[in-house]
Amino acid sequence: MSLTNLNAISPIDGRYRNKVEPLALYFSEEALIKYRVKVEIDYFIALCEIPLPQLADFDGSHFAELRKIYTDFTTEDAQKIKDIEKITNHDVKAVEYFIKEKFNALQLHKYKEFIHFGLTSQDINNTAIPLSLKDAFEAIYYPELKLLLYKLNQLATDWAEIPMLARTHGQPASPTRLGKEIAVFGERIQQQLKQLKNIPYAAKFGGATGNYNAHKVAFPTTDWKAFGTHFVEDVLGLHHSFPTTQIEHYDHLAGIFDALKRINTILIDFDRDIWTYVSMDYFKQKIKEGEVGSSAMPHKVNPIDFENSEGNLGIANALFEHLSAKLPLSRLQRDLTDSTVLRNIGVPFAHTIIAFNSTLKGLEKLIINKEKFAEDLENNWAVVAEAIQTILRREAYPNPYEALKGLTRTNEKITKKSMADFIDGLAVSDAIKKELKAISPSNYTGIS
Repeated sequence: MSLTNLNAISPIDGRYRNKVEPLALYFSEEALIKYRVKVEIDYFIALCEIPLPQLADFDGSHFAELRKIYTDFTTEDAQKIKDIEKITNHDVKAVEYFIKEKFNALQLHKYKEFIHFGLTSQDINNTAIPLSLKDAFEAIYYPELKLLLYKLNQLATDWAEIPMLARTHGQPASPTRLGKEIAVFGERIQQQLKQLKNIPYAAKFGGATGNYNAHKVAFPTTDWKAFGTHFVEDVLGLHHSFPTTQIEHYDHLAGIFDALKRINTILIDFDRDIWTYVSMDYFKQKIKEGEVGSSAMPHKVNPIDFENSEGNLGIANALFEHLSAKLPLSRLQRDLTDSTVLRNIGVPFAHTIIAFNSTLKGLEKLIINKEKFAEDLENNWAVVAEAIQTILRREAYPNPYEALKGLTRTNEKITKKSMADFIDGLAVSDAIKKELKAISPSNYTGIS
């Protein structure tokens, strides 16, 4: 059976493939192989630039040709490496052999034993993966989140002056403004985004157990620690973790996944709030010709985009949680459990991007129902009790809280008239009564 969108086991490679296809450039098997090739080639060039004595005569004019091995990398190249892996039963060794074949074709066979010189496979994996992750953030994650933040900021501005009944514990509370409530989520995400961008993309590079054993025994006078830091930080643009065991400790990577999880959690909170506002009739939704909301109830227009987003964010967070909890754990100098886990980091990314797009799509459908906002405010005059008792406190009126409590904590509906009658019965000046009567649920919205 050939793989299609209809028979793929995972929905991110099936139903949602068209929404996340760009992620394949960073998280697919082919992408991992390509990034490994890049690290191996750039490492060889860095050895030439020391230069090691045996590489001192290597013509630097070949560097451009070598870099083409990864810049012009094709699916056919990836398949060739997979074919070699069938023989070696080792994925990184297959990359080494592939590059050696390229050296032979370029008449550079004299230098090919310096491909993968002194390295272990994790020196390649633990640089290739954070490098691909960094590129995925810059090319896809940050631009997608920027679009969502832009929309939130736009709505916060557009709806800045719309008064809204707040609800705390599900009960009517001091009024707020719709734009401000949207802005809360944008600001929360921005704060987490700042923290996320401060976490380094860390990479391990130090040989079989992290000590440059093979490098030092072959070239004892070379400062291999300095070389490793230069290669990882200046050439690859990552953060060099040192000291390490055979593998990167993944503490920073765990921090990245935890930060992504927090952003997703904020967005789940937002999705649920908007879903609730739709259910309260605060928003209508644009109707698309031909769409069906329910197989049985023709009238329904469901907030499915926010539900889709919430579901995908939940799956993403479950995986981010496992990644951040598992990856920093490794028996002694290393075990292999990180290998299969790392191959899945694109999965929660994909579910996250699907969720971003779903939330954005849902927001584009919203039509504000101003009449419902106004109706709810008018039906809840009791919420100005806080304002009235606070002004009475200012005026040293005796027991103002208790006076308002007596008025509002009954089963009688509080209306504009009953509130005005209450104010008229207060032993305060006419000026204060006028000030109190000027307060309404629609203008008691504070600072926003």
